Amino acid sequence: MSVQGVFSELVGQDEPVRVLRRAAASAARVMAGEADPGGGMTHAWIFTGPPGARRTVAARAFAAALQCERDGTGCGECHGCHTALVGTHADVHVVATEGLSIGVKETRLLVLRAASAPSGSRWQVVIVEDADRLGERASNALLKAIEEPSPRTVFLLCTPSVHPDDIMVTIRSRCRVVSLIQPSAAALGEFLVHRHGMDPEQAGWAAAAAQGDVERARQLAADPESRSRRDDVLGVPRRLTNIGACFEAAVKLEAATKLEAANAVAELDSTERAALERALGAGGTGRGATSAMRGAAGQLKELERAQKARATRAQRDAIDRALQDLIGFYRDVLVTTMRAPVAMVHGDLAPVTTAAAEKWTPESTLRRLEAVLACRDSIDRNVKPQVALEAMMVTLWRG
Repeated sequence: MSVQGVFSELVGQDEPVRVLRRAAASAARVMAGEADPGGGMTHAWIFTGPPGARRTVAARAFAAALQCERDGTGCGECHGCHTALVGTHADVHVVATEGLSIGVKETRLLVLRAASAPSGSRWQVVIVEDADRLGERASNALLKAIEEPSPRTVFLLCTPSVHPDDIMVTIRSRCRVVSLIQPSAAALGEFLVHRHGMDPEQAGWAAAAAQGDVERARQLAADPESRSRRDDVLGVPRRLTNIGACFEAAVKLEAATKLEAANAVAELDSTERAALERALGAGGTGRGATSAMRGAAGQLKELERAQKARATRAQRDAIDRALQDLIGFYRDVLVTTMRAPVAMVHGDLAPVTTAAAEKWTPESTLRRLEAVLACRDSIDRNVKPQVALEAMMVTLWRG
């Protein structure tokens, strides 16, 4: 790994990395029985930041640093660092939901696991991805564990912000917050070139278009289908010529994201179902096998429910990527209108952006931008995607 060790995947996060390294060194001193003069280590952390800031990557890196067997700050090469990063460390537990929420049952199992001592000689680390998806009962269950932690258990919660809509206030008050930032296009482009060997021009374009999202930048730079989907989305403003076109655009975008989501989960769905059917005796012969399959209906239905929830979330993620592209476009139009001395997000669309800036007033551009943001908020609040998209498209047309 690079000189940053386990933190090498965090682009443009110098200050958060400094804080985490210092805390990991403090934790190592605690483990060694040495005095710790305010190193900043604590038992509960919240990682916040915008989409693409890699909150989960930061949490996993910190977990690896806590398990580092060499210098206690995350060398990236020892057994503890390696197993924590790849997800096989016995004392690093990750809670990740593929649905829309994390249930209380799953959280209680997590709390029970967190109450036990680590099997190794260091820390037991619990990472909760998408902690903003904890329901009220699940949040209360987690709060009790954070209020009364085991001596060597560390909780790492990942959430977009510390707003009460994202994390319970009482949980927030008991955690130290690490605020990640959106990396600059320059830093992200340099990362893609040096870490992944991408062409500098392509990496620079992808870094700007991805608006600080590392994974999105990788996709745009390497995947023609991702670039094609982006082109389709950014063509929407030009296709909104009348009210009928607005509804047609909404239907097409909703259908396209649904298909993208279905393709993304299809292979995993098929593998899971086949594995469950084999475990339940599918393909067996005799009365016992037949009876077992008849009694398996409930388990198959539960799997289908979980897979449906995963597909719903995958579609919402796909819609959010599309809306992010539109946000970048309308932001570029506003920047062009105001002649602001800042870089463009979609530099390859400069002629289109300039034409829109000449046609629209700054106020109408801002209303369009606000409509996209309102659409994201509506979908977050479980409004049907097609309804939210239709409302947005009408405002994008009218201005």
